[in-house]
Amino acid sequence: MKIHRQNNRCNISGIKIKELRLNAGYSQEALAALLQLEGLNVNQKAISRIESGDRVVADFELQYFAEVFHVPVTELLMFEKN
Repeated sequence: MKIHRQNNRCNISGIKIKELRLNAGYSQEALAALLQLEGLNVNQKAISRIESGDRVVADFELQYFAEVFHVPVTELLMFEKN
């Protein structure tokens, strides 16, 4: 499968995920642990790659992030155009 990048990123949600994580005071490792408790098998490295835009975020994964951060999925998809 060919991954198309926009602005050298594989996702638009990683920036918002990082912002929410930092605002919540979670480390990447702590966020991975919370997601694992919800049933999503990710580790700290995956969180790092998501936040940097190097990893695609599947649509079903967005729901797990939204649940951990108590936000609607649409908030994870908001971005500002440059």
